[in-house]
Amino acid sequence: MSGPNISKEQVNEMKINQVTAMLNRIIVDSGIPRNIRRAAFEALKMLSDKSLSPGVRAANAVSILDEISQDPNMPSYARTTIWNIIAILSSIRD
Repeated sequence: MSGPNISKEQVNEMKINQVTAMLNRIIVDSGIPRNIRRAAFEALKMLSDKSLSPGVRAANAVSILDEISQDPNMPSYARTTIWNIIAILSSIRD
């Protein structure tokens, strides 16, 4: 993904954009319990806070998502998506 002309900041923003799309799919999925959709929305708000660095935004979102990833009411496909989101966010460094 990172060619010679792409900065670390651009790569981080691309990852955040990818995760934003994934979170939006969770938020609009009525088959996912409301508390999980609410947490996905909170994580999305954390990621969109431009006053913080990408690494801090990602870490804040991971802490929210990590907490709900253990929810027994979560459909397995949503849990897999959240684990993928956490993996992507964990690779964001300042």
